[in-house]
Amino acid sequence: MTATAPITQDVVTFPRKMPEDGPVNLVGLTRDQLRETLIAAGTPEKQAKMRVNQLWQWIYQKGVRSFENMTNLSKAFRAELAERFVIEVPEIVSRQVSTDGTRKYLLRISGGHEVEAVYIPEEGRGTLCISSQVGCTLTCSFCHTGTQRLVRNLTAGEIVGQILVARDDLGEWPKPGRHPKDETRLLSNIVLMGMGEPLYNFDNVRDAMKIAMDGEGISLSRRRITLSTSGVVPEIAKTAEEIGCLLAVSFHATTDEVRDKLVPINKKWNISELLDALRAYPKLSNSERITFEYVMLKDVNDTDEDARRLVKLIRGIPAKINLIPFNEWPGAPYQRSDWERIEAFADIIYKAGYASPIRTPRGEDIMAACGQLKSASERAKRARKPVAAPGA
Repeated sequence: MTATAPITQDVVTFPRKMPEDGPVNLVGLTRDQLRETLIAAGTPEKQAKMRVNQLWQWIYQKGVRSFENMTNLSKAFRAELAERFVIEVPEIVSRQVSTDGTRKYLLRISGGHEVEAVYIPEEGRGTLCISSQVGCTLTCSFCHTGTQRLVRNLTAGEIVGQILVARDDLGEWPKPGRHPKDETRLLSNIVLMGMGEPLYNFDNVRDAMKIAMDGEGISLSRRRITLSTSGVVPEIAKTAEEIGCLLAVSFHATTDEVRDKLVPINKKWNISELLDALRAYPKLSNSERITFEYVMLKDVNDTDEDARRLVKLIRGIPAKINLIPFNEWPGAPYQRSDWERIEAFADIIYKAGYASPIRTPRGEDIMAACGQLKSASERAKRARKPVAAPGA
């Protein structure tokens, strides 16, 4: 995930006439964008709101991918839609299942590029970890994903498409005649902790999460969505105001000297600047608390002094600290802290009044654990010519 990469905000607009380069994918369009797209294609303005609601429920509430199956639309309108539009989601290239039930999906998107998403089942809930970029803009030294160069941002459709693909695989779409809230939610939570830095792709992430939170579709509460950032300070307040989800921060160090090495974006926005932005976040977004993610690296950031300094730094911020045993990957320059050291670190934080759960590593046998994601295709591309993205 580079510290000097510019913040980009791709604004999606739609022409009054249909594009000549093929049908438009409806997945990932916000309600306003979908309405404008339908009107541009000839839908009367008086009908547009109704048509948006109908399509929205078929795509996001019922998981339907064929216009032909949208039975409350006239045959003529269904045929029109099929000529001009598609409902496409990323393609599953491979699906690996860990011994602990974790599922890792390698997904192909436009341009032949591939990203990974991970579903983690837990008692009474299930969390989907999704990606926001192909590769990563940052170069966090402990993160395998960070060793893969940034290729491009994902579109809103490619981000929300990961949710739809996972629900397909889980068989979670509501049964006919039943409301989604009557069903067991196998996919109950989303974390933007996969490949990429979400706040370097803010607009697309925001639009995808608005779709995920919409009550007439996927219908996930904002408190069921957690966005993880390495510390893109200028976008933190915008996240509170425009998304309002829970926030997690890849913190990982208690001094600028160490964090500069572990999380190089710290050279641009240091610990002090980051903490100032975080203090305002819970109030702006009505979030209960910030989650501080802290990877435990042997003899790097795991001393009692580090624990005490961490407690002092976050004082005044409603927070919990997730301690993450380092998930090793081939060629990694670090080792996992000893278990006794992790427990001692956690105990200091707990006695200071903060929740300090030690995250149980999940999916390590399929390289699906935190910090291990790096698409197999990108590794393989070293041995073959890469596929260019459209227009590249």
